[in-house]
Amino acid sequence: MDTRLQQYEDRMKKTVEFLESDYAAIRAGRANPHVLDKLRVNYYGTPTPIQQVGNVTVPEARIIQIAPWEKSLLKEIEKAIMTSDIGINPTNDGNVIRLVFPELTEERRKDLVKDVKKKAEESKVAVRNIRRDGNDSFKKLAKTEVSEDEIKQLEDQLQKLTDRFIKDIDALMETKSKEIMTV
Repeated sequence: MDTRLQQYEDRMKKTVEFLESDYAAIRAGRANPHVLDKLRVNYYGTPTPIQQVGNVTVPEARIIQIAPWEKSLLKEIEKAIMTSDIGINPTNDGNVIRLVFPELTEERRKDLVKDVKKKAEESKVAVRNIRRDGNDSFKKLAKTEVSEDEIKQLEDQLQKLTDRFIKDIDALMETKSKEIMTV
């Protein structure tokens, strides 16, 4: 692959990876520890991911259990979960914190699918913007040392990259939508 295309492919790849991490945080009726990925707990003055201050397990399909390594962190973890946008109240028994995920209603599932589609559309726009940036930079090359044919070839390769990443985004969206709608 042409080195001039590599930076655009890397940026498109990062866009898809960001979408995947966004999708991991959307809960689909069953407990997924990734919903905690963006939460931080104050651990000796440092915002620290919950996964680094305790053991996060999924003992049942709709329950996440967090067993902190230090009991003093129970309140901090509870506070972080309650102030987040997860929408689940934690239960604290003095040793572990449990998050019980309720069954999603049909309406809530449809809202989540809309959200999934919106995020996919935003990612497609980002990929197309990267393509536009690439095409602009190739046109600037035309003023210097590169022939028209080379520019056309670079633009065609960039379009193929764009098509590939948009197809990946569509596949991710379909998979996540099916996962959410499956009861």
